Amino acid sequence: MSGPATFPGGPGLFGLTPGVAHLNHGSFGAVPLPVARAQRELADEAAADPDAFFLGVPDRVAAARGRVAAHLGADPDGLALVTNATEAAGLALDALRLDPDDEILVTDHGYGTVVAAAARRAKTVTVALDPALPDEDAVREAVLAGLTPRTRVALLDHISSPTARILAGPRLLAELRERGVTTVVDGAHAPGMLAEPLAGQPDFWFGNLHKWAYAPPGSAVLAVAAAHRARVPAPVPSWEDDRGFPRAVEYRATADYTGWLAAPGGLDLIADLGAARVRDHNAALVRHGAQLLAGIPGLTPLPHTEGLAMRSLRLPRGLARTQGEAAALREEIAARLGFRVLIWAWPDGGGIRISGQIYNRAEEYERLAAALSTLLADV
Repeated sequence: MSGPATFPGGPGLFGLTPGVAHLNHGSFGAVPLPVARAQRELADEAAADPDAFFLGVPDRVAAARGRVAAHLGADPDGLALVTNATEAAGLALDALRLDPDDEILVTDHGYGTVVAAAARRAKTVTVALDPALPDEDAVREAVLAGLTPRTRVALLDHISSPTARILAGPRLLAELRERGVTTVVDGAHAPGMLAEPLAGQPDFWFGNLHKWAYAPPGSAVLAVAAAHRARVPAPVPSWEDDRGFPRAVEYRATADYTGWLAAPGGLDLIADLGAARVRDHNAALVRHGAQLLAGIPGLTPLPHTEGLAMRSLRLPRGLARTQGEAAALREEIAARLGFRVLIWAWPDGGGIRISGQIYNRAEEYERLAAALSTLLADV
């Protein structure tokens, strides 16, 4: 089975360690060399004249935000740069000023720290989603069935981290809105992977830029519908408080802003390479990898959303039942086989998630399939 050709110039844009197959872009991303270089130049600028740099930061951050918003199809006045999805979740939920009797609907696919942010603010009600649910309609029906008269908020993954599929689609968001439920969408994987990451118009949406948008770590965005913007709290008091959202959220005095200022360069690079071309290549790569892994005895393909750059398969029953077991298997695959993948935990047995990025080659997935088949046979 032949896979897609290597993306022209793709591997050379990144400084990843040779000898390791990095098939887990979805966890931490990877910063292209031109973007990393731009961030270093910004750090040098700040060190050379701190007064000039920090006095100009608010306006420069606003300009960077405008460039990011243009790429995402977002309103720059309704978008704030933040450090990560977990921080964004906290800001969104704090803006809602929930009462003790209010409930937040979450799912068992939700990212751990984002769900924890919800649990700190109100009672959470967890909807169980079988990883084998056949399609987006089945997900939608399960979420709607989990609503109670006290459900004030639905906190949903845009693309689920473990199973790599769309959960918060436009139809589900519309039906929740009709029921008077405020929608908060964790779009951690959406920027750079989806052509229209803000489709569906949730009340709050946040996404990491350091994953698929090629930005430095600590770069994310929070998009807020106009009706909620005035209530979004600033994370710390600052001299921009009187400016309101988004500037009051963004300015944190003498923080490191170099990642945010360099972040638009990642999206610019994707546009220069051809955004649709990058998306199609990455989806084809991971499709090839998933087909190869599906040939390993005991690995079961899961329903997926076509066009995404991540795929998941269930491991043999009994493997990766806990976070500890999943982490141990992940590290064994890295140490013994030289592959970086995500192993996710599930009570009766977890799964493996692979990613596809322009620095990957088809033969990496072929080598993974051969090596993993041998390893799992020994488990």
